[in-house]
Amino acid sequence: MTCTVLKPLQQQETSDETKTDRFDKLVETLKDILGPSSGITSDDVDVGDLMDAMEQYTSDDREWCPYAMADDSRGYTRNLVDEGNGKSNLLILVWSPGKGSPIHDHGNAHCVMKILRGTLTETRYDFPDGDRNKPMEIKSISHHKENAVAYMADELGVHRVSNEGSDFACTRPPNVAKSGCHIFDLRSGKKSYVPKCGYYSRYGHLVKE
Repeated sequence: MTCTVLKPLQQQETSDETKTDRFDKLVETLKDILGPSSGITSDDVDVGDLMDAMEQYTSDDREWCPYAMADDSRGYTRNLVDEGNGKSNLLILVWSPGKGSPIHDHGNAHCVMKILRGTLTETRYDFPDGDRNKPMEIKSISHHKENAVAYMADELGVHRVSNEGSDFACTRPPNVAKSGCHIFDLRSGKKSYVPKCGYYSRYGHLVKE
């Protein structure tokens, strides 16, 4: 296993204003939107508010790199930043060059993703047609660049996210806590249930497996 804590792309003087850390303010804003009891599956959460908050943040890797741990033996790592109210967690995902996620759904939850570094490719597929054994059908392919915000939900299909670049890429999604999802075989459409995805790090500290 190769664990790397990502470093800022540019080493710069950090002003007192920067030290107030807009990234931490984003974390607090997202927590305020979700409130004390709502998750991103909840009807009382306006996804547009989550997207607006993420769009207003301009990525500064001096602020979030301490949470971003990479492992090039994996497609990506899941790094916990904040547990929020226990129903939605905030993560930084670090995507290894040339790798990506399996095709997956989102367990009937919203997925809002902020690109913090690099460019990620999102390939969307139609949900498999019942129990028919046939290849997954591509609906669209999008390239999300740094500072873009992307949205995905099960009514839009299923998707795969991949990093086709030569450097690690990073994203910031609110994540469903304590619930799983399905992954899908590209050739047959067969789905498998994944009950829970663990964390690679928590609050900037590697989780020992």
